[in-house]
Amino acid sequence: MKKEEFLKRLRSKQVAPFDMPAIDINPLTFDDVKRKFIETSEAVGGQVIEAAAGDNLSAIIRKAYPNAKRFASNVAGISADINPDSVAEAADLDGTDVGIVQGALGVAENGCIWVPQTMKEKAVCFIAENLVILLSSKALVSNMHEAYRRIEMTDYGFGTFISGPSKTADIEQALVMGAQASRSTTIVLIDDDEKQ
Repeated sequence: MKKEEFLKRLRSKQVAPFDMPAIDINPLTFDDVKRKFIETSEAVGGQVIEAAAGDNLSAIIRKAYPNAKRFASNVAGISADINPDSVAEAADLDGTDVGIVQGALGVAENGCIWVPQTMKEKAVCFIAENLVILLSSKALVSNMHEAYRRIEMTDYGFGTFISGPSKTADIEQALVMGAQASRSTTIVLIDDDEKQ
């Protein structure tokens, strides 16, 4: 069968399109979004450290990981040993004890944080033994519906939701932490809600 004949047959079998039905969705909302976000983040295996806007975030992170030797980040104001923007390839980040990235928004219903790619090598999010995500308390929403409305893509065209450390229960229904990526995830929740 020739291509044109095949396409003609295919076109002849098309049915009239229908509009998607209107669906009334009432997503979960929370009176205290910050408290719920912290509870959910901890429930999925994450650790939350609350900080004030003027705190020394580098010192807070190093205190949380006192035995770490290699820190990687491109976040302004964070002291790091390696910058994911300056490596030749992703493999150069192997051996990173703590990767530090900037989160754009956090979701209270599931503890997810949207982490847009703002660095050359996004592997820092997955190759580091421990991941630290910096997040403003002003960037918290109740549910994924709100989150999707607020997501903006960067020039890299990549972002991911991260919720706690890497985990799986595929084998014998036994939960294993740090299976595919970071063994721990710490969220430094920066309280930007102070009155100016």
